[in-house]
Amino acid sequence: MMEAQDDVAEEHEPPTLTTLHRERVSLHTLPGLPRERVPLQKSSVCSRSYFMVVMVFFHVYIINVIALLLYVHYNNGPGELGPIANPRSGSSNHNQPPASIPPSPDPESRRTLYLPRIEGIRVGHVQKVSLVPKKVHEMWTLSLKPLLFEIPHFLAEEECDVVVQLAQLKGLTESQVMVPEDQEELTEQLDLSPEEIFNLLDLNQDGRLQLQEILTHSRVRDGIWLTPENLREIYSGLQADPDGDGLLSLEEFKRLSSNAFQRFLQQRGVKKSQLVRNSRHTWLYQGEGAHHVLQALRRRVTHLTRLPSSVVDLSEPLQVVRYEQGGHYHAHHDSGPVYPETACTHTRLAANTSTPFETSCRYITVLFYLNSVEGGGETTFPVADNRTYEEVSLIQNDVDLLDTRKHCDKGNLRVKPTKGTAVFWYNYLSDGKGWVGEQDEYSLHGGCVVTRGIKWIANNWINVDPDYQRQARYQQLVSQQQGSESHGTEGDPGQHNNLHQDL
Repeated sequence: MMEAQDDVAEEHEPPTLTTLHRERVSLHTLPGLPRERVPLQKSSVCSRSYFMVVMVFFHVYIINVIALLLYVHYNNGPGELGPIANPRSGSSNHNQPPASIPPSPDPESRRTLYLPRIEGIRVGHVQKVSLVPKKVHEMWTLSLKPLLFEIPHFLAEEECDVVVQLAQLKGLTESQVMVPEDQEELTEQLDLSPEEIFNLLDLNQDGRLQLQEILTHSRVRDGIWLTPENLREIYSGLQADPDGDGLLSLEEFKRLSSNAFQRFLQQRGVKKSQLVRNSRHTWLYQGEGAHHVLQALRRRVTHLTRLPSSVVDLSEPLQVVRYEQGGHYHAHHDSGPVYPETACTHTRLAANTSTPFETSCRYITVLFYLNSVEGGGETTFPVADNRTYEEVSLIQNDVDLLDTRKHCDKGNLRVKPTKGTAVFWYNYLSDGKGWVGEQDEYSLHGGCVVTRGIKWIANNWINVDPDYQRQARYQQLVSQQQGSESHGTEGDPGQHNNLHQDL
């Protein structure tokens, strides 16, 4: 106990003058004050002050970073193609050539037009968009694969009625003929051997053609929706599958010539319900001189997609479609993949080359519901947000996800048609450089069969060529042509029917 008291006494021993001088403590310090308290107090004050200074600088840095991001975001709006002026846009600064573009032999480095894409964030995310004065619309993200949005009340009920009346006034035609007759000519032009065609159809490269692989080909080529049962009947009638296993070898496939295939279909007859689509449609011009509702609709689409007006204005006219009870459109892609030997229909003149294949390069689809359907008629996206996409797996275990008459309820996503609602999606991915990339296979969609009543819809397709230089030349040619013609002449919507494929 005495040793402990001595230790305590030593610990609280009054400081000497030498100690006070070493610790830089005032000579007036009270004798009983512990030597540790003064430096601890000074250290605490310094630490607190240093912490406050650091936090102030940290917050200033964060605020500067946020301000920089906001500046970049709001100053990077829809880009316009500098040297290609839109004759309807007046003297906007966006259409003036860039102040200075360093010369470069690489055409990719001279891009002055890019295509903004709207971010989906997540399924169920809601964005506020201003499309018309004094009104804010809600835009819901329905899926990320494809990037798909829904905008309720995009059109007023009166606007829907006007579009329907204009379509009826112009008159509608059948959306699909029965059987095309030029397939053999195309095959001869391509000079494809049976072996080459067989390899093209053999998706899994197993040396045998399954029913799914033949069905996909025949539906695209002939426009007739065959079921596996129909195909087995054709095999039997043409004696193309002697062993009856439903698989065609190369030798068996050679017996199934295109001419024999089509003759058999024509002899047995084809009903409307067996077509890829069963509907009637027409095209409505939306340019200068068109009805003010149609012009306003195109301007609204431009605001919605945030694309340059020069791109939207040069796209297809508005397609209006009517589905009677029993009408449908089996699952399909609005635009096909573009290969080196494929040309976009809208820019084929600017391409200045002859190609055996053409496709409607529809970068974006904007679909409007012009009435609320009594029964059925949903828009289905069979593989929306699937983890993977495999064409062969679309038909499995007698369930054909492409068949919107029998298996529409099996699709991953269905949108109910509600009057005035719009949905839009991207048919292509981005190339990572602000332009069109590969086809988004998840954009597969179709129109479910109408079980009661009728269904009216309209489509605005935004055409963009994945080949940037070809799109630029096309816009330049059109701009020069419009500049030399009278602006009072109304465009001919019938011309667009020839320039754009109706997939």
